[in-house]
Amino acid sequence: MEKAGRKEPIAVSTVESGIENPGLELTEEVAEPEGSKATEAQGHSLGDGLGLPPHQRRILQPFTKARSFCKIHASLFKKILLGLLCLAYAAYFLAACILDFQRALALFVITCLVIFILVHHVLKKLFGNKLTRCLEPFKNSCLRDWMKWVFAGISLVGLILWLALDTAQRPEQLMSFAGICMFIIILFACSKHHRAVSWRTVFWGLGLQFVFGLFVIRTDPGVNAFQWLGDQIQIFLNYTVAGSSFVFGDELIKNIFAFQSLPIIIFFGCVMSILYYLGLVQWVVKKIAWILQITMGTTATETLAVTGNIFVGMTEAPLLIRPYLADMTYSEIHAVMTGGFATIAGSVLGAYISFGIDASSLISASVMAAPCALALSKLVYPEVEESKFKSKEGLKLPPRKEKNVLEAASSGATEAMNLVANVAANLIAFLAVLAFVNAALSWLGSLVDIQGLTFQVICSYVLRPLVFMMGVEWTDCPMVAELVGLKFFTNEFVAYQQLSQYKSKRLSGVEEWIGGEKQWISVRAEIITTFSLCGFANLGSIGITLGGLTSMVPHRKSDLSKVVVSALFTGFCVSLVSACVAGILYVPRGAETDCVSFLNTSFTNRTYETYVCCTGLFQSTSLNGTNPPAFSGPWEDKEFSAMALANCCGFYTNVVCA
Repeated sequence: MEKAGRKEPIAVSTVESGIENPGLELTEEVAEPEGSKATEAQGHSLGDGLGLPPHQRRILQPFTKARSFCKIHASLFKKILLGLLCLAYAAYFLAACILDFQRALALFVITCLVIFILVHHVLKKLFGNKLTRCLEPFKNSCLRDWMKWVFAGISLVGLILWLALDTAQRPEQLMSFAGICMFIIILFACSKHHRAVSWRTVFWGLGLQFVFGLFVIRTDPGVNAFQWLGDQIQIFLNYTVAGSSFVFGDELIKNIFAFQSLPIIIFFGCVMSILYYLGLVQWVVKKIAWILQITMGTTATETLAVTGNIFVGMTEAPLLIRPYLADMTYSEIHAVMTGGFATIAGSVLGAYISFGIDASSLISASVMAAPCALALSKLVYPEVEESKFKSKEGLKLPPRKEKNVLEAASSGATEAMNLVANVAANLIAFLAVLAFVNAALSWLGSLVDIQGLTFQVICSYVLRPLVFMMGVEWTDCPMVAELVGLKFFTNEFVAYQQLSQYKSKRLSGVEEWIGGEKQWISVRAEIITTFSLCGFANLGSIGITLGGLTSMVPHRKSDLSKVVVSALFTGFCVSLVSACVAGILYVPRGAETDCVSFLNTSFTNRTYETYVCCTGLFQSTSLNGTNPPAFSGPWEDKEFSAMALANCCGFYTNVVCA
């Protein structure tokens, strides 16, 4: 029963409260206290909408009041909830760090990274415009050119001084530097337009590659950080066993390659798809691309595509710029292709790590390849057309089509299955063809009394000078040249598998030479080889690249075909230049540099450190008839030298052990 004198309710929108709610009804009379008539009218409206009698409407009024209160203060509740969650996480974070900081190191790194991103976002929002205004004086062309020449001069003098001081102790590093110069000269000789080369782009790209390599390979924080990152990735990839053992069984995943390494590609592809759906991959790609673009002067499209190749494959990265491919110049398309040939996908990265290849070297090589790919691509195919994408504004990356995380995970696993099938098919085909070619070459060689002629032997001779210029010792050059030839003419998967076998022999302490045949290569040669193989630059990738890009821009098929061979050659050289940078920067670490301390400890099995240190001890030992052996060098006047010699003789055979 309505009260007499009450006016009919009218529907309004409570814009004043900040919440749009057309269903809320108020009366024209506002003399009654807030929350009485309005709430009653709202309850009546809800009851009328449900066709309820008056007494049930009155029952619903408390719920209506609660709902209205929650809507009005929704933003406050969100802030309170977020604050409580932050406090809870802070308490958890502090407890984890106090109990065992080493155990909580991964959590500490992730937390610092998130805090850095949030602080960067806030500072950019608050002070971005002010910082831009402060930098306006530097837009003056004369001042900018003067600063450019000063910076170039300081960089050149610093490089010369660093090389002079650093290579005084390790002259072999100069060979790697000479290799970089040789590759630059060769690529410049093959340049499409010699006079149009932008040397700013070339030197900035090589400089960024060198600086990043210096941090990762030479400095202790960089080495430790990437070693830790590699260990975490290895731990993360080991979770693949949970899924593959359930499907295939424990015996198969332990003994058969297809069930041991290929499932890692599915797992990694699934994770990458989730990260892409969440926007993390796009964020990282755009930040790295922004740095490369402002320093090297490259366009937004080519820079985004090349940066994307650090994380995704050579056919997936162009999808980041698919709407712009139709309008890109020849030089930009060449750069996109070169980036694909010069890097490896994140999914197969996990497979190579499972082989036992050094994870930190693989990650470093893939990141270092991005600026170098842009630099060498602009050296071989410089820009002579007017690009439509010179703006410094970032491009909008296309989002994933998936609606939720589960769909993204499923799509990633499904897409990775195609890659697994492709890898398996290529391995079967290439290894079978390689076996046939080796058999044919062996037969042809036997006709003229040349025994053991194989494809690998031919590569070891043809590519030996090239590998030597990368800084590899001459004794290791034949084996490294074989691997580089396998990578280019078959694929990097086969080459990395062979490299893992050499590494396994070295780590197990096998003697370096057995029957006049070298069994493994040095650690320095391993690092250089890892960098040189890190890329999709092989003959089979030409078809993959053309097929992927042609499906996106069919009308530019002839344009793509014109530059693909040049891009393949450039991408191959990018990996070799990265290997030269690794050769310049590599320094021995661990027991390789402190054998005295290592041999002073008890060792019961063969390892690489055991072999290296025992070999050094043998070389420093001389026999004097029936007298005890004499020691020289670091083992002279050491009480434990005789005991260390006896231990070494128990593992290896040498003339001083007689």
